[in-house]
Amino acid sequence: MTDGSRQGWITGVGIVSCLGEGLDAHWEALTHGQPSANATMFPPYLVHPLVPIELGKQIPRKSDQRQMNTWQKIGTYAAGLALDSAGVKGDAEILTRMDMIVGTGGGERDIAVDSAILSGIAKADNPAAFLNERMMNDLRPSLFLTQLPNLLAGNISIVHGVTGSSRTFMGEESAGINAVQVGLARIASGQSDIVLVGGSHNCEREDTLLLHEFGSFNLKRRWVPVWHRQSVGGGFALGSLGAFLVIEARSHAEARGTVPLATLSIVKADRSDGKAGAVTSSLRRMWKEIEPLLKPGRFAVISGASGAEPSTTEERKFISELCCIPVRATGT
Repeated sequence: MTDGSRQGWITGVGIVSCLGEGLDAHWEALTHGQPSANATMFPPYLVHPLVPIELGKQIPRKSDQRQMNTWQKIGTYAAGLALDSAGVKGDAEILTRMDMIVGTGGGERDIAVDSAILSGIAKADNPAAFLNERMMNDLRPSLFLTQLPNLLAGNISIVHGVTGSSRTFMGEESAGINAVQVGLARIASGQSDIVLVGGSHNCEREDTLLLHEFGSFNLKRRWVPVWHRQSVGGGFALGSLGAFLVIEARSHAEARGTVPLATLSIVKADRSDGKAGAVTSSLRRMWKEIEPLLKPGRFAVISGASGAEPSTTEERKFISELCCIPVRATGT
């Protein structure tokens, strides 16, 4: 345990998703439970598209916008919202020592280039030489940077002036969890006083849907709530999202007169191999560490269950056996 001055306070939240922009919009959307799944953009697959946003509010220079892929724009926008929420936007004294930890996926494919290569390689006299030539000439110089969260961190630094230390993780959900774990650990140990942590994802892409369809993971044709997707064979509806937190040491926040939105006490993560019973075993291990911190009757579970099976059914069964705990699956 750390002393109280190193307690991790969440003092800023920036979020934009299929449900809206900002905390109030998300609270309203989640309270009313209105699903946002779209079945017409990429039929037969369902996705949750990002709400329209005015990029200029957080990324004022058009030149910055042009050199970003969509997922970078979403993340840079959400990071700006978090800095606004924490009251540190434009505060050079704080931003120059604010550390940043970003966790995202592997960027976006250039679908036009991929399509041209696939169309031409079958007719090429020397397919290997054709592929090599096209890869060298057609891909943007930034492609390999684009495949890394480093580029998102760099854009946030350029646009918002966050110039302390920077760390990045790549790997979807696990990357996001690791980013928050490290952010909280740095606050607790005294290595950081204030940290910007988050990531982004753009689901509105054929290449992402294709990758998941190789495993038959996409939800198809009709929307079904997460907890009931076993009836249609399981599946997830991907969503576009940018989310960033400002995590701050209690003493640092109090010194600048900031009231916390929440306290972050512990971040636990585990992995399972997807075999029957593996998710239950993983949840049981984590629950033993989390449960002592909870106040009976004063907590709820906000689940990130996707709808994929058998993991979703195992998670729901485990939670139901804990008895009388409010549960919400935001993936719905």
